Amino acid sequence: MAKLYFRYGAMNSGKSTALLQAAYNYEERGQLVLLAKPAVDSKGEASIVSRLGVTRPVDFTIGPEDDVWSLVAHHRARAREADGRDVSCVLVDEAQFLDEQQVDDLFRTAILLDIPVLAYGIRTDFQTLAFPGSRRLLEIAHSLEELKTICRCGRKAVFNARKIGGRFVFSGAQVAIDSGAGMSPTDVTYESLCGACYLEESGGTLARGWRAPQELSYRSAPHPDFT
Repeated sequence: MAKLYFRYGAMNSGKSTALLQAAYNYEERGQLVLLAKPAVDSKGEASIVSRLGVTRPVDFTIGPEDDVWSLVAHHRARAREADGRDVSCVLVDEAQFLDEQQVDDLFRTAILLDIPVLAYGIRTDFQTLAFPGSRRLLEIAHSLEELKTICRCGRKAVFNARKIGGRFVFSGAQVAIDSGAGMSPTDVTYESLCGACYLEESGGTLARGWRAPQELSYRSAPHPDFT
């Protein structure tokens, strides 16, 4: 029986690169894969863009109202009609932007169509709150794997801090797509931070609004932590 996999990590942890590598591995063995991403992810338009510079078009994008089960079934039927091959794997980038029903469709795809589904995304937004799609994936995926990256201080990064025009912000809409520029006052970018650096930049505030006393120090000697 196929499984639903959720591979998650902070920004810059290599999720898109890992997805493209997985697609390559399948295709190197003559197997057919389907690549998809939510339409709200406008970066790269209808392509998956790795920060290493590798780009590949997706087979379909997923709109907010789309039935993912129907999309997979449609593309599977087209592939079978074209050359008789079945789909060996479905890979989904930026899976945090899916809604709960769409994630349930990924689960049904794995179980009822017996097609492995590899979903890649981040757990939480810039206010440390879970995206609906990520929360559902954490609830029902058969396998969870963390892809790791480091904070500027050398610790493992776990949070995604938003910058607008190069300055950290801690309020606003949950979804704001990375412009990748960071030059103008309106450019949106993100920086992966450990818990200590996140609290230092936010003044001790998390999404729930707790603010630490001024004398509390968030930083200790920097060290790598990948445990």
